[in-house]
Amino acid sequence: MFKKIGFKLIVAVGFTAIITIGIFSYFNIQSHSSSLLAEVERSANQLSETVKHSTRYDMLLNQRDRILKIINTIGQQPGIRDVRVLNKVGEIIYSSREDDIGKMVDKKAESCYACHAANKPIERLPIKDRTRIFRIHPDSSRVIGIISPIYNEQSCWSADCHAHTKSQTVLGVLDVTISLDEVDKQIKKGEMEIVIFAITAILALSFIIGFFVKRWVDKPVKELLNATNQVGIGNLNYTIKDKRDDEMGMLARSFNNMTKKLSEARLQLFQSDKMASLGRLAAGVAHEINNPLTGVLTYSSFLLKRAQNNPELQEDLKVIVRETKRSREIVKSLLDFARQSVPKKNEANINDIIEHAISVVENQLAIDRIKLIKNLDPNIPAITVDSNQIQQVILNLLVNAHDAIDKSGGTITISSSKLSLSPYGITHIKKAICPKRHDLMDNEVKIDGMPSIKLKAKANGNEGIVNLDPVYGKSRHIYEIELDAKKEINLMCPQCNSSLIEEGKKCPKCGSPIFNIEIASQGFYEGCTRKGCDWQKWDAVDIDGQKDYIEIKISDTGCGIAKEDLAKIFEPFYSTKGQKGTGLGLAVIWGIIDNHNGTINVESELNKGTTFIIRLPLIRVR
Repeated sequence: MFKKIGFKLIVAVGFTAIITIGIFSYFNIQSHSSSLLAEVERSANQLSETVKHSTRYDMLLNQRDRILKIINTIGQQPGIRDVRVLNKVGEIIYSSREDDIGKMVDKKAESCYACHAANKPIERLPIKDRTRIFRIHPDSSRVIGIISPIYNEQSCWSADCHAHTKSQTVLGVLDVTISLDEVDKQIKKGEMEIVIFAITAILALSFIIGFFVKRWVDKPVKELLNATNQVGIGNLNYTIKDKRDDEMGMLARSFNNMTKKLSEARLQLFQSDKMASLGRLAAGVAHEINNPLTGVLTYSSFLLKRAQNNPELQEDLKVIVRETKRSREIVKSLLDFARQSVPKKNEANINDIIEHAISVVENQLAIDRIKLIKNLDPNIPAITVDSNQIQQVILNLLVNAHDAIDKSGGTITISSSKLSLSPYGITHIKKAICPKRHDLMDNEVKIDGMPSIKLKAKANGNEGIVNLDPVYGKSRHIYEIELDAKKEINLMCPQCNSSLIEEGKKCPKCGSPIFNIEIASQGFYEGCTRKGCDWQKWDAVDIDGQKDYIEIKISDTGCGIAKEDLAKIFEPFYSTKGQKGTGLGLAVIWGIIDNHNGTINVESELNKGTTFIIRLPLIRVR
């Protein structure tokens, strides 16, 4: 418990609260006490002045009885302990306590020290120095005393009844003492209230902080710790279900993204191992399997012809022939994928290639009640391609379309046409590098089946990865970190942190800084750093203007492909056919089209059908 971060935070904040509230309480008590004492001091001073003015006339007339009566009357008021008048030599001549009259006071006592510190009375003394707080006995309550000098006036030295000289300044002092018993009680009460408040505030604050720390810190940290333990034992499918918008929520999303990428990386590593094994296997498959399969197919076909009069045997032989052909096609697919041979391009008519591919599957389509519609442009120009590889592409797509249509029948439509398209929105970026020549392409994160451009991003104090869309003109970027659409970000190379921001240049659309990425042998690709802005520029591609393409569309009315599967259908060994497919057909197609510098896209909707769109650049051999 003492090692938990939540407990440490609560202790740290609680200790800080104790110090802060303690200091506040101390100064509050001191201020409260000072205010009360100042108020008593002011009242005592006012009382002294009142007594002086009340007895002034009687003193001038030397009416002692009246003076004593006034002093006794005032001295009997609640809280007033004593009212005394002392002459210049320290004799008490008037007092609310009759026993004190005629006594001499000790000039070195606390009540007289301030005025007689230099063995002679100080004529002028500020009110602060005329006030003292003391105890009569160590165990008695405190009292406050204030002395008020009685100054010599003309009436005093000129009167017949007095013997004061004109040179004498101070005739005596009026000493008023007031009990501080009630004030001390109020101070103690105030201290107790402040202490209770401080303890209550500390406990309440600690409880509130503890509640929110447990909810906002302790619980997410426990969940994150549990998640890391799950990943540690190999469970990469574990996700943190935290949808908050604070740093903990961002950490949870980053963790989920990390485990997702780790899972994909592990799968890709596994597939890479399979690919390496497949490559080694493929070298021996041709001789070790194809030759026996050819022998089995030859002799089973020969026996099938001789067994025309034996229907039962003929059915068994048909099974052997069919399964042997299927085995040969599986081996062929493995070899095609493992080889990924360089295309041998020659000038050819794309319609002829399509017709050859159709002739292979036409009978099977008719048997399964699938209608084939051809919309081929007869004026389409010749194109430079590897005829065999393109025929393989079309044939595989026709077979896939056939498999997607159920037994009730359907329609497959194949068309060809010539297009003139702008590079914006279709040109595929295949090689992006940073100023220090590091490769920026990310084969792990793909967008629409294509490797993305991986960059490091910094914004609002956060750091993460941004994967840019590899198609020039499209903005299907993937952001690992949360970005405000109105905030600017800095983009860098993930390996060397070289900045990819172009200094002194702003986006013409929104005014934000722009990034500049070198595309190997194809100039520089620019784009806006602001999320949500789709401005992009690639001069080396734009300068060529529109380009001619041959477009091939193959559509079916089959079952369609789920949206979540569309991004993965071109990956090796990924199949939507279950046990019926190897998952290599579309991967081979992708490789062939990519080697022809073309593009292949897919549009699909469940239970409505699928359309594959192939675009090949129209380049003729000179």
